[in-house]
Amino acid sequence: MSRIGRRPIAIDPKVIDVTINGPMVTVKGPKGSLTRTFHPDMAIKQNDGKLVVERPSDSGLHRALHGLTRSLLANMVEGVTTGYRKQLKVNGVGYRAQMDGSKIIFLVGFSHPVPVAPPPGIQFRVDEARDSSGVISYTVSVDGMDKELVGETAAQLRRIRPPEPYKGKGIAYADERIRRKAGKTGKVSAKK
Repeated sequence: MSRIGRRPIAIDPKVIDVTINGPMVTVKGPKGSLTRTFHPDMAIKQNDGKLVVERPSDSGLHRALHGLTRSLLANMVEGVTTGYRKQLKVNGVGYRAQMDGSKIIFLVGFSHPVPVAPPPGIQFRVDEARDSSGVISYTVSVDGMDKELVGETAAQLRRIRPPEPYKGKGIAYADERIRRKAGKTGKVSAKK
């Protein structure tokens, strides 16, 4: 059996309401509601405050779907209870991010500002921090219930201006380590 797939998902019936309608599962919690349709071969059952995923056979496809279905269900349960957050850092001289209503506007070295509207179910937040030398750094937070949507939205924001390897300027994940390259060295003139 799959080690991930056979692990039950604990749910608190007072906080989370799970509705199973064949392959479609709806999870409602304090943050909202998520609905997803799973593969029809996977059997999802709820008993004693636990969600259990069962597979019909030991074929390669069913073994793969077993762990996947369990992970997606666990992500839905965690999303409606605590939610997900991805953070990005805006690095570079003159680079900044600012809120305009629910939209976020990036000024990252282009001739124009880049506005980004959040997709439904996503909220943006910008935090400024000033270090001891007076340099302002901007942290952009992407919050939401759907783990997949939060990750995809953060990736799209990073794609606006990915970090470059020489000075590290651009939009990077907060925990990302940018591989740096050495720049050009000055030309040494040969005396004859």
